[in-house]
Order: sequence, then structure tokens, then C-alpha cells
Amino acid sequence: MVKKMPLDRLTDDDIREILTRYKRIALVGASPKPERASHDVMKYLLDHGYDVIPVNPRYEEVLGRKCYPSVLDIPGEVDIVDLFVRPEFTMEYVEQAIKKGAKVVWFQFNTYNREAFKKAKEAGLTAVAHRCIKQEHERLFGDL
Repeated sequence: MVKKMPLDRLTDDDIREILTRYKRIALVGASPKPERASHDVMKYLLDHGYDVIPVNPRYEEVLGRKCYPSVLDIPGEVDIVDLFVRPEFTMEYVEQAIKKGAKVVWFQFNTYNREAFKKAKEAGLTAVAHRCIKQEHERLFGDL
């Protein structure tokens, strides 16, 4: 049986490289609610040494970290923009990622938007789609 190429056309080595090289992550759609996937993923990433900056205009703070209303409001550089927003809102954050000079836009499950994905790639960003950053880290590195 032939293994189907993932939509983003990234190999395990590509994902491993992203997760090893880039450590500063803007997590868009961050939530202080423990039952939310974004909260669980943010906590996991923080526990594994990543500098995670929450982005959500509705909150002042998430997991003890200052929360910003947009990616552009984050001081300093951002490597990865991790999207936990509905597909109709991803284009706005892809545009912010491009302006901010991010290297990667990560479309979590149920966030994929074909136009936003295409725009990110055309701007030279690596676009990851239909994957969970936490699950990929666990799968490739184990729960270190």
C-alpha cells in the first residue's frame, strides 16, 4: 500500500526540524480554560521548553503569560504562529505572521483554510496543515 503524502507535503524530518529549530511560538486562540485544546497544547509546549506567547484579544493572561490581542503586538521575533481559530479567521493571522516575519504557520486540526495556506506558502513561510503541534512533538520526540 502506498502511503499518502500529507496535504502540507512535509516529512517527519521536516516537522522534526521545525520543532527543533524554532522555539518562540505565538499561540493564536489561546484560552485560560483547561478544557480547551489550545490551553492543553500551550501548557505542553511550555513544559517542553518552548517560549509560548498567547494571542487572544479577549484575555489579559493565559497560564501566567501576558496575552496579546494580535501577533503584531508581540514584542520581538516570532518563529511559529500556531492557529487555534476557525478557518474563516486564519487569513488575518497568516497576514500578521507574514508581517511579523514568522517562519512557520501551523494550522491545527479544523483550522485549515486553502487561501490562507496558499498565501503563507507564497510568502515563503512553511505551512503545516491538519496536524497538532503537541501530537507531532509527542510522536517524534516522545514525552521527554
